Amino acid sequence: MRLVRIILMAGLLPGLALAQSAGEQALAEGEALMTEAQRSQQRIDQLDDATRDALNRYRNAIQQKDQLADYNKQLAGMVESQRRELEELQAQLATIEETQAEVMPLLQRMLASLEQFIELDVPFLLDERTDRLEQLKALMIRPEVTVAEKYRRVLEAYQIESDYGRTLEAWRGSLDVDGSERVVEFLRLGRLMLFYQTLDGHTQGYWDNASRQWQPLPASYNRTLQQGLNIARQQQTPALLRLPLPPVSEQGAAQ
Repeated sequence: MRLVRIILMAGLLPGLALAQSAGEQALAEGEALMTEAQRSQQRIDQLDDATRDALNRYRNAIQQKDQLADYNKQLAGMVESQRRELEELQAQLATIEETQAEVMPLLQRMLASLEQFIELDVPFLLDERTDRLEQLKALMIRPEVTVAEKYRRVLEAYQIESDYGRTLEAWRGSLDVDGSERVVEFLRLGRLMLFYQTLDGHTQGYWDNASRQWQPLPASYNRTLQQGLNIARQQQTPALLRLPLPPVSEQGAAQ
């Protein structure tokens, strides 16, 4: 019996070895299949990520396309609006050019009238008024200055001349008195009368616009003129002054 068992065991050993080898091979193949399956899953995951990235890029592209379409629509509206504004500006420029062609001769006539008015007016502040007139003449030929600004400056000069007729003013200047140049005090009553008085208060006179020359005033006007000078400088409260006035016809012409 023992011998038989040994013989049987000997006969089984090759089969056991063969079975063990087959099992190991199956195990190795199983591990290889699992490894390949893992690799396949990784590839699938990578493909899923790539698909998701591609889908996200596609969605972003669609969104950008819609945004670009809206922007192009807005841009087209802006271009159309600017085109209309440009047409309006061109029309306005044409109108302005026509207006300039009409306004500039008017301004030149206004300056000529102002110059003649100053020449015929009572000769007060002649340097200041003449300088303002010359500046306006120079302004008229400057191409970079707008017509609106030129018009405003001419009206401003007219307003200054108009204000002279409603103000009382005193200032010091030089005057030829009895053949000698002397420093005197000037007193202007609007543009109605212009007086002078020497600094010592002994000599005084007024401008006679009809004869276009200075006329003397008697000594009785010394104190009155001094009061007028003080009132003009706001050194004395206003009061009634007894001063000579031109005839009524000249007053009307001066006004």
